[in-house]
Amino acid sequence: MFWSPVVAAAALGAVSVVAAPAASAAGGGIAVMSAAAVASFTPYAKFASAAYCPANKTRTWTCGSNCQATPGFIPHASGGDGDDEQYWYVGYDPTFLEAVVVGHEGTNPHELLPLLTDGNIVRRNLDPSLFPGVPSSVEAHSGFQDAHAKAAKDVLAAVQEALAAHKTSKVILVGHSLGAAIAVLDAIYLPLHLPSSISFTAVTFGLPRIGNSAFADYVDAHAHLSHITNKADPIPTIPGQGLGFAHPNGEKHIDESNAWIACAGHDNPNTECSTGAVPTIFSANLADHDGPYDGVTMGC
Repeated sequence: MFWSPVVAAAALGAVSVVAAPAASAAGGGIAVMSAAAVASFTPYAKFASAAYCPANKTRTWTCGSNCQATPGFIPHASGGDGDDEQYWYVGYDPTFLEAVVVGHEGTNPHELLPLLTDGNIVRRNLDPSLFPGVPSSVEAHSGFQDAHAKAAKDVLAAVQEALAAHKTSKVILVGHSLGAAIAVLDAIYLPLHLPSSISFTAVTFGLPRIGNSAFADYVDAHAHLSHITNKADPIPTIPGQGLGFAHPNGEKHIDESNAWIACAGHDNPNTECSTGAVPTIFSANLADHDGPYDGVTMGC
């Protein structure tokens, strides 16, 4: 879950008039994904869902059905308290992804501090101590940056440990909602502090907009991202385009028929993509936010 229904509806209503352009001939660039391509995202969804579980559960990989569905996973570290700091974990998956996996929790709507984090939409430059060399034109949501910073150094240390232990050069970053935003920030943070021989892939679910168009361009140039959106979920449409926010490339949208559509470009306005599918609050359905994503519903 990202925001409470009341907060999300208010935010969407405040920006929907200017957030989503109407679908038109300019909203092309879509392609139906194959069943095999869709199925390839299922392990990522299970790992993203597991991130909602408390740190003591992911540290021992005893987090219920999602842990049972990913046997052989070797946890290395976990942290967070689900309130001031989102839960996170780092481990190695030898079975499905053959990579180090970093998972970040989305918002717990029953806790106050994550809701305040989500609502802090003022954009600012990225912290140069965490993101050295990133151009000053790149701006991102203050709340998401604060949430990322709380665990950034601990996650980096755990990733370094896992990479060394398993002699791998692949890192996968996953998350849903607020966790998705943190995962994308990780996807540009970690490469700045690790050898260039390491490859990074971010796969996120229900991703809100994180930054301005320069941020989206920076992600396109420096990260390999797939962000999956579900039907009429309003969260990927906020904060609004009218407030200067933009999505990076890489959207895969689940339409009302449950087909998966690859959507080209930033905020593709085609009605088969999230921006076009949810033009106003009256088109939104917050129940779609948690999924299912190819059968996986987010949550511990």
